[in-house]
Amino acid sequence: MQSSITNTTTRYGWAMIILHWLIGIIFIGQFVLGVVMVRIESQRMSFELIQLHKSFGFLLLGLIILRIAWRLGNATPPLPASVGTLERKTAPLAHFALYAFQVALPLSGWALVSVSTLEIPTMPFNQFVMPNLPLSESDAAESFWTAAHWYLAYAGIALVALHIAAALRHHFLLRDSVLKRIITPSSDGE
Repeated sequence: MQSSITNTTTRYGWAMIILHWLIGIIFIGQFVLGVVMVRIESQRMSFELIQLHKSFGFLLLGLIILRIAWRLGNATPPLPASVGTLERKTAPLAHFALYAFQVALPLSGWALVSVSTLEIPTMPFNQFVMPNLPLSESDAAESFWTAAHWYLAYAGIALVALHIAAALRHHFLLRDSVLKRIITPSSDGE
């Protein structure tokens, strides 16, 4: 059987699987890095971790935009018949919320560095200077975007935890194909 890069009517293809897991790993890693970088006593190490956090934030933003475009241009396998009516209605809302948080979080971080009065340039992976968003610098704006980024991060990680719990429920309790579809790529002959 030959694996497909695109989705089929029963499973996701390699492109969606890779994007799903890569974005998930980066998103969770960014949360952990964000928590660690603000608690480190060494200013130099904290600065380096913040720069790394910003770099992965821009990477995450690019990947999630790519994933949304890919999803809009590809078939989405329907949920198995065993999935109940309530879950059929809430699953698309949960996925939309995941996408929204994964876009809003890096954008709020970008806004935060753009309004900072410290004016430290952002250089994703030390490759180029990322221009700031056209926002006014001020301590008040920095406080607002710091809080927004923090709340979005904690709400986003809670949503990811719920997503993981739902996937594990499908796999271990319901024993359906929901989790398998995002692990095993689609194949010809399905």
